[in-house]
Amino acid sequence: MQRTTAGKRSRAARKRLIDALMTAMLATPLALCASPASAAAAAAAVDPREALRESGCQALTARVAAIPGDGPVMLASYEAAPGGQPLPGPLQQSAFVYDNALAGIALIACGQRDAARRVADGVVAGVTRDRHYRDGRIRNAYRAGAVPQGPVPLPGWWDDKAKRWYEDRYQVGTATGNVAWAALLLLAAYEATHAQRYLDTARTMMAWIDKETYNADAPAAFVGGYFGHEPSPQRQGWKSTEHNVDAYAAFRWLSHYDPDPRWRTGADRARRFVETMWQPGEGRFAIGTRDDGRTLNAAPSALDASLWPLIAIPDAAGNWQRALDWARSQHGVQGGYGFNANPDGIWTEGTGQAALVLRASERDAASLWPVLMAQRAPSGLLFATPEARIRTGLQIGPDSKTDDFYYFHLPHLGATAWAVLAAVGWNPFQPGGCLGRRCDAAATAPRSDNPSKD
Repeated sequence: MQRTTAGKRSRAARKRLIDALMTAMLATPLALCASPASAAAAAAAVDPREALRESGCQALTARVAAIPGDGPVMLASYEAAPGGQPLPGPLQQSAFVYDNALAGIALIACGQRDAARRVADGVVAGVTRDRHYRDGRIRNAYRAGAVPQGPVPLPGWWDDKAKRWYEDRYQVGTATGNVAWAALLLLAAYEATHAQRYLDTARTMMAWIDKETYNADAPAAFVGGYFGHEPSPQRQGWKSTEHNVDAYAAFRWLSHYDPDPRWRTGADRARRFVETMWQPGEGRFAIGTRDDGRTLNAAPSALDASLWPLIAIPDAAGNWQRALDWARSQHGVQGGYGFNANPDGIWTEGTGQAALVLRASERDAASLWPVLMAQRAPSGLLFATPEARIRTGLQIGPDSKTDDFYYFHLPHLGATAWAVLAAVGWNPFQPGGCLGRRCDAAATAPRSDNPSKD
């Protein structure tokens, strides 16, 4: 973990730093909305990376502290935009597991172990106290707030016109990548606390991926997961570069603590698929396959698919550095980065990802800190995008009739967490958050830490 002198400042000094940056930015018209260049000029007198780290850590910690008690929690993924419309039904109570995994890891990076523990315990509850499943999977989302005793509640909304309760079919399903991300949080929590329940639950989750989602048809890989309600959700046969990056990282990390050969085998399987998706002619990764699990889906370009392999598989990253040039030329927009090639606006989450990968690659990320800080909402979370809406070119699920996966101008937990990870210099794919060359020398032998029953 990279440290700055800010860690030694008093709370009052930290607050003055953040207030100074925000005052400078607010002095520039529309700085919070969409003016990275003007935000950069206004923030020149302070260190925007340091301010981003401090404000982001405070915002995430406050989200946990706002939920009474010290038990397990699920954090809401979105807030209503200031002065805007209420959140739509599917987002009003939704705590996406991916966002919570990121937030929990970011809290560990911030040094907020107790807050991270509450989020990690929420994940453990989701796996072990599902209303139907007992096989190690986790849903894509849960109801935000304190996790009660008994089955962990899922998000949903009441439609007054139809007089019925609805649940979103994606949210109640299980995506392979989300399971792997939740396992990454638990592995990070195990390292931070040595509580055995985190390692045990991560083991159970990765066993589910290994058993339920591997498909040996060429190119062999772990498929997308399951969509829809129990007891018979729809299996999704497409194979995602991003999901297999996630699975590789979690399998490899787990193999450090457990000598069971299936973890190393799983990591090797996922890695081979990611290597297959490298497109040397363009210098980027394809996003994966189509629904048949065999045909390359070569046309779209997704920022995360091109960037994550560089920090998840650092020993191979030297062969893939051109992906950074691809990302800049094809995804660059308004001083930041968009989700897909030829983007229609900044994707805050992806801009944070780019900043972290640039740091890991020992390239300059300085221009991205004021861009990220410019997305800070009054609540402290970062907006998912400064635009009203940006497209991804992807579909939410198999019953989608159009490319209906968008990001909106809403304060977003996941975007905030990625920005914090970038500002701290913490790699969520690696033990100890190691970044850059430090990961090349990371030990791969099984570890012998003494677990706690806590």
